[in-house]
Amino acid sequence: MARDQFQSPDYLNLDELLSEEHLMVRDAVRNYVKQEISPIIEDYAQRAEFPQQIVKQMGELGVFGPTVPAEYGGGGLDYISYGLMMQELERGDSGVRSTASVQGSLVMFPIYEFGSEEQRRKYLPKLASGEWLGCFGLTEPNHGSNPAGMLTNIKDAGDHVILNGAKMWISNAPFAQVAVVWAKDEEGVVRGMILERGMEGFTTPTTHNKWSLRASATGELVFDNVKVPKENILPNVKGMRGPLSCLTKARFGIAWGTVGAAMDCYDTALRYSKERIQFGRPIGGFQLQQKKLAEMISEITKAQLLNWRVAVLMNEGKVTPAQVSMAKRNGCEVAHKVARDARQMLGGMGITGEYPVMRHMMNIESVITYEGTHDIHLLITGMDVTGFNAFN
Repeated sequence: MARDQFQSPDYLNLDELLSEEHLMVRDAVRNYVKQEISPIIEDYAQRAEFPQQIVKQMGELGVFGPTVPAEYGGGGLDYISYGLMMQELERGDSGVRSTASVQGSLVMFPIYEFGSEEQRRKYLPKLASGEWLGCFGLTEPNHGSNPAGMLTNIKDAGDHVILNGAKMWISNAPFAQVAVVWAKDEEGVVRGMILERGMEGFTTPTTHNKWSLRASATGELVFDNVKVPKENILPNVKGMRGPLSCLTKARFGIAWGTVGAAMDCYDTALRYSKERIQFGRPIGGFQLQQKKLAEMISEITKAQLLNWRVAVLMNEGKVTPAQVSMAKRNGCEVAHKVARDARQMLGGMGITGEYPVMRHMMNIESVITYEGTHDIHLLITGMDVTGFNAFN
């Protein structure tokens, strides 16, 4: 079993921008990844199996809903702390970070932000502790980048509604006890609701044969005349503002997480370049390899600065969804390029499970697509700077 030798790149001494609390939070998650994730993740990825034991571990670590107030089981932390947590988790594996992102930003956040006090008290503490795992149902078989076109619907039936439809590409679905689902009512208005495993007609078939996020649990949500009590409907939001605000929070975590994956690939390639001998000397001494490493650390450093600034704006309540979109797209692009260059530097060894690079590279192919594709985020930025909507 390979020892995790990761050393975090910090070319511009960005740690000086972090408080003592930020550093403690980051180091706690970094140590957890080194001790609990790195030793097992390659094996789980090779077997395409989700390590279920990490859910309780991450709950105890406090990475589920860390910005949710402590009275509901959260950590009451700021967004820099949250970003650092996601960075370190994805340094371990994108699927591990996905589990935490979904739980915190897509399940706990809407329940806290849009739920009733009864819903908060019932669900948030168990989700925060990892006793319950949650998932988020928005994407449908025929509606991905256009979620407003969703077909999943509810019909009034007295003290409950009848839910029909399906969602797909749902992280955590196969093992989730709770699902936050978005559907249209009879007036065509999007509503959010909380489903629990065991409701009649609610099933979560597993998605198989993935080449990416192999250590993450992915599935579908299928609703066949599911009776959902009206007290399970989120009372404080209507329309697409609800799910889109959740996506903004999740995209923020992805922006930080992808940079963590890039950092791991860079660190691996740098160490390899100093150890691998060709033509009588380490390959790190050759110009083309130095070019790759120099570009990697430059892009990682710029992404770290962008993420830090977006986090500051989130803490101040000033950030815009478009600014978060820029950070998400940039982080994915940086990780995509760094992983591919690192894979080339490692040559044939780069495709083996002895090193994490190929796993990161395959994972990023999913991350660059979910929570808004690369092209969609470019259009969001384009619309923000020009004022013209290119989606219609």
